[in-house]
Amino acid sequence: MSLAAVVFFWSLLAAGPAFSQFLSPPTGLTTYSHPAAYQVRFKEVPPGICEQRDDIKSISGYVDVSADEHMFFWFFEARNVDPTTAPLTTWINGGPGTSSMVGVFQEVGPCAIDADGNVVNNPYSWTNASNLLFIDQPVQTGFSYSTTTPGYINTQDGSVIVAQDGVCPSDQVTNGTCGTYSNPNDLDGVPVSTSAAASAFYATLQGFIRAFPEYAREGFHFATESYGGHYGPVFAEYIEAQNARKLAGTTSISLETVTVINGWMNPLIQYAAYYNFTVYPGNTYDYVPYNDSVAAALYSTVYGSGGCVDQLQNCLASQANAVCVAADNFCLNYVEDLYDMVTGRDEDDIRELEPDPYPPESYVSYLNSATVQAAIGAFVNYTEQSTAVAAAFNTTGDDGRLDGTTTDVLALVEQGVTHEFPISAATHELNKLTNDTGNWLGGEAVYDSIQVPGYSTPGYVDISTSDLIVHGQAKQSGVFTFARIYDSGHEVPYYQPLTALAIFERAINGYDIATGMSQIDREYVTVGPAQSTYREGNSTVKFALLESGVETIVNASTYDDVMQEKSAPARLLAELDDELTHIGLNATAHEAATHGDTGGLVDLVLELKEMEMVHITRRRRRRADASWYAKALEVVKSKVWRA
Repeated sequence: MSLAAVVFFWSLLAAGPAFSQFLSPPTGLTTYSHPAAYQVRFKEVPPGICEQRDDIKSISGYVDVSADEHMFFWFFEARNVDPTTAPLTTWINGGPGTSSMVGVFQEVGPCAIDADGNVVNNPYSWTNASNLLFIDQPVQTGFSYSTTTPGYINTQDGSVIVAQDGVCPSDQVTNGTCGTYSNPNDLDGVPVSTSAAASAFYATLQGFIRAFPEYAREGFHFATESYGGHYGPVFAEYIEAQNARKLAGTTSISLETVTVINGWMNPLIQYAAYYNFTVYPGNTYDYVPYNDSVAAALYSTVYGSGGCVDQLQNCLASQANAVCVAADNFCLNYVEDLYDMVTGRDEDDIRELEPDPYPPESYVSYLNSATVQAAIGAFVNYTEQSTAVAAAFNTTGDDGRLDGTTTDVLALVEQGVTHEFPISAATHELNKLTNDTGNWLGGEAVYDSIQVPGYSTPGYVDISTSDLIVHGQAKQSGVFTFARIYDSGHEVPYYQPLTALAIFERAINGYDIATGMSQIDREYVTVGPAQSTYREGNSTVKFALLESGVETIVNASTYDDVMQEKSAPARLLAELDDELTHIGLNATAHEAATHGDTGGLVDLVLELKEMEMVHITRRRRRRADASWYAKALEVVKSKVWRA
C-alpha cells in the first residue's frame, strides 16, 4: 500500500509566511509618548486593506512597552454605533504565541481573505456592535517583536532560524520564507507564564487608551479564545488590581465583560475530559474513536497511579517548574496526542479529518505581501504561531497549571455583584462559549466547578437567533454563563458567526445570553434541564477527505470501516508495526508499551518530538498533525531506531 495514497506531508509553510521579503522600517508613522514612558507608533490604515467602508477608520501600529517589547495592535471603529460613544472590546487569541490576526481574518474582524487572495467583507464582524482592538501578545507573537533579524522558517516545526551573516539559503528563497522576523534568540522580554504576560498586555492597553481616548470613553470588554482560558481571567483580574492601585499616569479601565471561547482554563479537569469525550459518557456525534484496549489504556493513563491526574495534582501542590513541565508533557503526549495519533482527526472538531481545511489559511500570504505590510506599518513578517513563545511558556509548565484562572473567574464574578459599577447591571459578566465538536464536556465541567456564593444553579435553555434556528444552548446564573454551540469547530465565530455575534451583543449590552430579552441582575437564572442532551449523530462526521487544495487523504469511507479498524490511521499503525519488525526494533519493548495498539507510534512520536520534528505548541489548531504518521514511517524506514 502506498503511503501517499493515505496521508500526505503537510508543510508548515501553509501556516507560515509566503512571498516574504526583508522589510525596511515602515514610513508615515505618528508617534505618541505616554506619561508612563510608553511610546505609541501608529498609522491610519487605508480602506480596503481590511475594512471595506471608507467612512470607518482603522488604525494599526505598536506600543513600545520596553526596549525589548514592541506590541502590535490593529484597531477598527464600530460600524453601526458612533465610535466615540461605542464600547471598546479587546480581542486576543491563545497559543500561547498564536497571533490575534487569526481573530481579525478568520473570526470577528471586519474582513476575510478568500482563496484567490481577495479581501471580502465579514457581515458578522463584532465591529457591528463595538470598537474592536486586536493585540498580538506576548512579544514575538504575530507582528510583535523584540529585536528584528533576517531569517527564515524551519519547515519542520515553524520556528524562525536566524540567517547566517544575513544571507538566506537559496532553498528558503525558493520556498518564500525569507524575511525579517523577531529574533528568536532575544528572549529578554518574552514571558514564561500567563501571569508574567499580564503586565505587557496591560501596558499595551494603557498606551492605546492614552493615545486614543476618544475610543475609550465607554465600557471595556475583553474577549479571548483557547489559551485565553488562561489569559482571560488572569489578565482581567490584573486590570482590576491595577485599577485599585491608581498609579500616576495610568487610566482606570472600566472592565464590564469577559468572554472566553473554548478556553483552556483548568488542565486537571480538561485533560481528564479527553476520556469523557472519547469513551464515557462520549461525544454527541456518536463517534467512538478507540477500541476497548486503547480505551482501557487511556483510562489508566489518565486516572492510574502516576498518571496524568496524579502528576497534575503534584504540580498543583508543589508549584515546581520541573514537576509541572513533566506533568503537562506527560498529559499532552499520552492523553491529548493519543487522540490525534489514533484517529487522524482534528481534536477541536471531531467531524473533520486532518488536515482540517477550516478555517482557510489564505490570510497568511496576504499579510506577508509588501503592500499590506507597508499599509499597517509592520516591522516584521507575519507568522501565525511563535514557537519561541510556546517554548518559553513550556519552561514553567504553564499549560498544566491553574495560575489563578478559576479563582480569578470567581473573583471577577463576585466583584460584578458586590461592587458598584454603574455603567451596566451586567458588570463583569463572564461568558464561556464552547463548540460541541471539540471537548465541550471539559468546558462544562470547569464552569460547574466554579461555585459562586449566592448564585442559583442554572439549567439549559435554547439560544434563539434571528434565523429562527437553534444553534446551541446556554445556562446562566446572574452574570455567569456557559454556552454550548452546536456544529462548530474551535473558532466558534467562524463556524457560527450569527450566533457568536448575537451572544456578544447581548453580553456587552447587559442582556441574557439565550434570548437577549431580559436585563441581567444577580437574581437572573435560566430554568431548564441540568444537562444539554441534544445529539447530532454521526451524519456530519467525515470519513473521506478528497482534494483539500492540492493535498488528498483517502480514508475509510464508512463509519463501519472505522469501527472495524480499517481507517487510515489503523492501516498506518499496521504498516508501522511491519516496518518496526522489519528493521528489528526491540519487539519486547514494543509489545510492553502501555498504550495498546498505539504504543509503537506513541514512542516514535516522542522520539520525533525530541528531534524537534513535530510542533511543541499547545492550544492551537493542529495543522501538522496528519504528517506525524508520514514522519514516523519515514524515520522508521530510514532505520534510525534499531534494536
